[in-house]
Amino acid sequence: MSKPLSDHDRKKQISVRGLAGVENVTELKQNFNRHLHFTLVKDRNVATRRDYYFALAHTVRDHLIGRWIRTQQHYYEKDPKRVYYISLEFYMGRTLQNTMVNLALENACDEAMYQLGLDMEELEEMEEDAGLGNGGLGRLAACFLDSMASLGLSAYGYGIRYEFGIFNQKIINGWQVEEADDWLRYGNPWEKARPEYMRPVHFYGRTEHHPDGVKWVDTQVVLALPYDTPVPGYRNNYVNTMRLWSAKAPCEFNLKDFNVGGYIQAVLDRNLAENISRVLYPNDNFFEGKELRLKQEYFVVSATLQDIIRRFKVSKFGSREIARTDFSKLPDKVAIQLNDTHPAMAIPELMRVLVDEEKLAWDMAWDVCVRTCAYTNHTVLPEALERWPVDLFAHLLPRHLEIVYEINRRHLERVAAKYPGDGERLRRMSLIEEGGQKRINMAHLCIVGSHAVNGVAQIHSDILKATVFKDFYEMEPHKFQNKTNGITPRRWLVMCNPGLAEVIAEKIGEDFIRDLDQLKGLRKFVNDEAFIRDVAKVKQENKMKFAVHLEEHYKVKINPNSMFDVQVKRIHEYKRQLLNCLHIITYYNRIKKEPSKQWTPRTVMIGGKAAPGYHTAKMIIRLITAIGEVINNDPIVGDRLKVIFLENYRVTLAEKVIPASDLSEQISTAGTEASGTGNMKFMLNGALTIGTMDGANVEMAEEAGEENFFIFGMRVDDVDALDRKGYNAQEYYDRLPELKQAIDQISGGHFSPKQPDLFKEIVNMLMHHDRFKVFADYEDYIKCQEKVNALYKNPKEWTKKVIYNIAGCGKFSSDRTITQYAREIWGMEPTLERLAAPDDKQ
Repeated sequence: MSKPLSDHDRKKQISVRGLAGVENVTELKQNFNRHLHFTLVKDRNVATRRDYYFALAHTVRDHLIGRWIRTQQHYYEKDPKRVYYISLEFYMGRTLQNTMVNLALENACDEAMYQLGLDMEELEEMEEDAGLGNGGLGRLAACFLDSMASLGLSAYGYGIRYEFGIFNQKIINGWQVEEADDWLRYGNPWEKARPEYMRPVHFYGRTEHHPDGVKWVDTQVVLALPYDTPVPGYRNNYVNTMRLWSAKAPCEFNLKDFNVGGYIQAVLDRNLAENISRVLYPNDNFFEGKELRLKQEYFVVSATLQDIIRRFKVSKFGSREIARTDFSKLPDKVAIQLNDTHPAMAIPELMRVLVDEEKLAWDMAWDVCVRTCAYTNHTVLPEALERWPVDLFAHLLPRHLEIVYEINRRHLERVAAKYPGDGERLRRMSLIEEGGQKRINMAHLCIVGSHAVNGVAQIHSDILKATVFKDFYEMEPHKFQNKTNGITPRRWLVMCNPGLAEVIAEKIGEDFIRDLDQLKGLRKFVNDEAFIRDVAKVKQENKMKFAVHLEEHYKVKINPNSMFDVQVKRIHEYKRQLLNCLHIITYYNRIKKEPSKQWTPRTVMIGGKAAPGYHTAKMIIRLITAIGEVINNDPIVGDRLKVIFLENYRVTLAEKVIPASDLSEQISTAGTEASGTGNMKFMLNGALTIGTMDGANVEMAEEAGEENFFIFGMRVDDVDALDRKGYNAQEYYDRLPELKQAIDQISGGHFSPKQPDLFKEIVNMLMHHDRFKVFADYEDYIKCQEKVNALYKNPKEWTKKVIYNIAGCGKFSSDRTITQYAREIWGMEPTLERLAAPDDKQ
């Protein structure tokens, strides 16, 4: 295909990228050169591509600073209610392009770089991902920050500035190998250290009970040093703050107990304190009860609450003294959202501050605490629920243990009053789990200490009320809500798929970017030949571009006319990458059996990281790579089926693969995936979904129309019925010859001829203890995939379904999600007004 326009000229025509005015471009070039010389202080001939990236980043950052200062000044003067989103993870990805999109600078910067003989895309590739998250939960927090700023909410994201984020994944001889993610190696141009707001955080020690209250004494102190990152709203001149805490040892650390010659060791031991913010725990949907992790959780909570209370107390605009001492007003000015139970310590810590330090009576403090805090639940998997050993708590946070016991005592009194004589219910609802070693159930603490509890998709919220938190729902039904997740259309459409954004804008204008419900307007073009052609053309271009990327980075040649069948997400048994594998093997066997038939060509791509300690997940990766080695080198198959494991899946790779995908695999066992958000990204970017009725898939099918969705498999009720009856894998193995053949090939070494027993344990798991019932959905999955193949052979009908899907995406904007949180949980009202830009004369 010959391109009439160069890539650069094509981009200039994409209006959603902003206008490239002459003055704008000239000014950007001047600023860029100023930064380049200032940064380098030597001649431009020795500048590296990284130097150019930093110069561009600082040039773009200059456009944020004035807006940032003005936004914070605006909040200070207006004194609105503020929301604090506390999360142990913020999976931000890259910042440069997203900032240009939200500030409408993309075309101007592109033109400025072009005139300077530089390629902006090459510079963008120099930026490291901020990989401070594992998957869905951390990426959701990042989308929420974008939406909160775009809706003009006075919001703050609080978390930890991990020195090492999620590990980089290398595939070596088919196995996952982890390497440290040293993302700060070259510095981070987007953050600003704020040492003036450093806060002390206490650990260990003991409590003393006096007539005038309780003192927590003999503690060890670690300092929390904040780093602020600007979060720009979409073209509204709001810039909010993400504040991440880094751990620092105090100057006197270990020196007061110096021994002769102990000075050097004392300085070296500072590392122990600073290890708190060293590394992100790489587990997704799994609880690892380590002391360092509990330290991280309390560290972020303690530092953040000090910041919240300082900000609450400071005077209103124009007055010098502390304006507020009446803590009964805290819930009118502060909302705290707990992203899962990881920041659950906020509840006992807020109680400690209010009761021990601010001297409020318990009942008053508790009322303030409950009205301030709200809790989002992200999973029903039992192995993911946080249950901290009481003895670890007693050692690390003795005062908080006393407070949790007191919360529990009063809570159980209320339960007993409502359900007299029901000892079994008391046991189930206690915050403390007895038996074996005593543990604190953090989800129970969050429910009791919050005024709102939400799930993240309708089906998930219903499951919470019916099962996991049934007793709590019966007692306080008013607390339970649903807030279906969403994604930001700025990063996940305008930024990563400008071609599609432009084709949409030509039909319905650009306002859909702030109000995604307007995508409904595409339904009337579903039979418009030109529109169908344009949507299909953008997809084909994205596929070509990704095919080139794969060839450059993975040395694999793929057929860009094949169906790109993609499953990218963390590797986990409940996500059932193994079911995908069984389809791949079945399709392979069918091609081998009838090689002359007209098969729909597919390139199957699977990507995702396995937690380093999750042996089964690592074996699943090895199986995928092994299947690929055999199929990709089989001449009979040719390019009708290719299997590729996408190495080091992360935000930046998602932004490349999702716009190029035809088929999205969302195949978890019904009732296990709380929501999913990758599913929404594929739908918005013109892929069709094959999926179970799980998580947000249910609502996606409802919005797009079930006839435009490939739904298969058991529903939640079927899974429950099968559990009652007893799931017997052998029965499916005996009844379905193609399933038997596939399993026999895996276990007989067909995909591992040099190590025939390599996958014995996977087969053993599938046959004898598969909690997620892969075989039970196999037959329906294969039939459903046959329907996918048939439709793909009819590109026009396929693309019509794509258009219905895109048109149904409005609900899945994080703007809608955040608007609901604001109105229904935080008691705040979003605004679509713009702030004046710093250069506006006002």
